[in-house]
Amino acid sequence: MRYPPVPEHDGRMATVSRHVDAAPTAVWDVLADGFTYSQWVVSTATVRAVDAAWPAAGAKLHHSQGTWPVTLDDEAVVEVSKPASRLVLLAKGRPLGSARVELDLRSEDGGTRVTMSETPVSGPGKWVHNPVSEALLRHRNTEALNRLAAVVERRTAPQ
Repeated sequence: MRYPPVPEHDGRMATVSRHVDAAPTAVWDVLADGFTYSQWVVSTATVRAVDAAWPAAGAKLHHSQGTWPVTLDDEAVVEVSKPASRLVLLAKGRPLGSARVELDLRSEDGGTRVTMSETPVSGPGKWVHNPVSEALLRHRNTEALNRLAAVVERRTAPQ
């Protein structure tokens, strides 16, 4: 029996995108406030500390994942920071390994198009790639962008 060839995959998983009704600078303001991450990053229970230099390259955000009594302490490190344009993080998420998370912002129709891409770089998340894991990540990251949009739009709504 001949099996079909395995489709090529560049390792990037779960690229999702959505429009946010706010300027790129307003979206960036939320990304630049590390303490908001538990409001929009799915599975982040708390943010324990944020380096004073956040979101400069090399700065760290210390967070916990999970639900009490089972929580894991991890961190995200900024790899690239271009205000109101691009943020790239190396997110550690034990026990699944680390992932590179890219957030790209561009002006669109009076607001911002936010694109989020996640690439596993170590651990089981990198070893296992299949349509099910990709669909789960896409679903999680879609929810993250929906939450991010809600935080941004709540901050910019007329009072």
